[in-house]
Amino acid sequence: MAVVRARAAGLEADLELRYAVDDHGVLTVSSALTSTAPADAPPLDLTALRALLPLPTRADEVLDLSGRWLRERSPQRRPLHDGTVVRTGRRGRTGHDATLLLTAGTSGFGFRHGEVWSVHVAWSGNHEHLVERLPEGAGAHAAVIGGGEALAPGEVRLAAGETYTAPDLVATWSRDGLDGVTRRLVRHQRAGADYRAARPRPLVLNTWEAVYFSADLDRLTGLADTAASIGVERFVLDDGWFGARRDDTRGLGDWQVAREVWPDGLGPLVEHVRSLGMEFGLWFEPEMVNLDSDLVRAHPDWVLGPASGPTAPSRHQQVLDLANPDAFEHVLGAVSGLVAEHDIAFLKWDHNRDLHEAVRTDGSGTDRPAVHVQTLAAYRLMDELRRRHPALEIESCSSGGARVDLGVLARTDRVWTSDCNDALERVAIQRWTGLLVPPERMGTHIGPPRAHSTHRDLDLSLRMLVALGGHAGLEWDVTTCPPEELDRLRAWSGLYRELRPLLHTGDVVRSDHPDPSLVVGGVVAPDGSEAAFTVIAVASVRGVTAGRLPLPGLDADARYRVRVRREAGLPELVQTAGAPWFERALDAGVEVSGRVLGEVGLPLPVLAPAQGLLLHVTRA
Repeated sequence: MAVVRARAAGLEADLELRYAVDDHGVLTVSSALTSTAPADAPPLDLTALRALLPLPTRADEVLDLSGRWLRERSPQRRPLHDGTVVRTGRRGRTGHDATLLLTAGTSGFGFRHGEVWSVHVAWSGNHEHLVERLPEGAGAHAAVIGGGEALAPGEVRLAAGETYTAPDLVATWSRDGLDGVTRRLVRHQRAGADYRAARPRPLVLNTWEAVYFSADLDRLTGLADTAASIGVERFVLDDGWFGARRDDTRGLGDWQVAREVWPDGLGPLVEHVRSLGMEFGLWFEPEMVNLDSDLVRAHPDWVLGPASGPTAPSRHQQVLDLANPDAFEHVLGAVSGLVAEHDIAFLKWDHNRDLHEAVRTDGSGTDRPAVHVQTLAAYRLMDELRRRHPALEIESCSSGGARVDLGVLARTDRVWTSDCNDALERVAIQRWTGLLVPPERMGTHIGPPRAHSTHRDLDLSLRMLVALGGHAGLEWDVTTCPPEELDRLRAWSGLYRELRPLLHTGDVVRSDHPDPSLVVGGVVAPDGSEAAFTVIAVASVRGVTAGRLPLPGLDADARYRVRVRREAGLPELVQTAGAPWFERALDAGVEVSGRVLGEVGLPLPVLAPAQGLLLHVTRA
């Protein structure tokens, strides 16, 4: 680690920069600013502290991500001209539209080719990423890339001796395209993960899309019985178990079990779930409240907002001021008490609104921007819960994927990738979220036959296939499934358990296939001994045939056996003559050299739209 200390130009302040590069080629830049002004001097009003890194002139194209609810992580590219490309998030959380990674690279870079430089601000509040090219040109480094926290005026004021610590800027480089960046960032995260991450990621059933607010003991025990019969390992009770929370307009913040729904408490359900061999998880939204709640009626001053009163609600919610010590201790005690009482293994931690007008009133009666202190308080709450309950796992859910960043991932075990469980939409959402997030930390669930988010009907084969792309689970009332469908889910869950040592430890690879209707990606074991690839037709293929399909990332000097795994679902084909290898791969498999697989590829059968297959490749 290198440490640089300097006096900030024109300010009575000391700047400290720390640079650390790990074994995987990931650079972490940490910065802090300390006021050295006299005790009687006015406070220093800090407006920005950015970490910037040089870019060479050959970086002439920029990739970032945008999106919205149900369509997170949508890529957009542009040439890098003179001037500045700035992506600023001021939603009080990372945001559905957060860029996740800002990447500059050589023209036409892709997943498997080109030289790229990527940065990420490891922070869950307001943030900014930027890349700038100077018009002077000629120097070796005529551009910079970086970012930091986006502070509002008056948000951070430093009295004499006080220090502001900026979020880390995480950066890396690759000559092997975006896959090289992902490989470095994923290995970096795995090397720093705690013991919870060493556990196999249990197959999850979350109850939200199965029952919504219509939860009762009989219905949920029946759902748990069916879930256990198909191999589910963790059963998570979602919203509606507490207070007056029979819909989303009331009760939020009242973290006491609703006795009119649960006269004997949650104990009977928890015990039933455990008797079936499953872990029990529970939904919370600790940072939000409904105005129609016992908590707000007792403590209206705990609602985050200006002195003039609460701001406009969003999703019927207001923000709980976690920087208020009393509010913090109240929530910590309520959540921790339930975790201890029921030995809860997993918290689904939701955060369902942006923080607009996020201000709190200081001791002088002045409204001050509060996203910074609210974010730090949320981090402290997560940290303290994990300290008190060392085996507890937490999922970062934020109306889907609106809080996905390395700041929250340092405190949680997975993210809910999107509220959209439409498998066809999920192909792109998971592919681009995977630029930064390891597969084992992305929640990827099978939804019902008709997606609740898009009202589109999709085959079970595609839904099972796409859910294998991360920490798999189900978001579906499986008690409605006929016996043959339960048999297919049982086989799929067995495949997930078989393959997760590979899927959750290997290197992510993605193909730059020339036909955008075919999305090819997978995971390759670090030693090249095994791989799993998904091939999905998101639309009709461009040609009469799909051509040959190279499989990236394999050992060119090895020989491999290629099998099509039936348990992940078989595709419908639209062709008169099949590929001979495909029929053999359904049974014993075909043996092919790694060089042929990587450079020539397999002649792919023509897949119908919204169909796909799983290729399991093992060293022969």
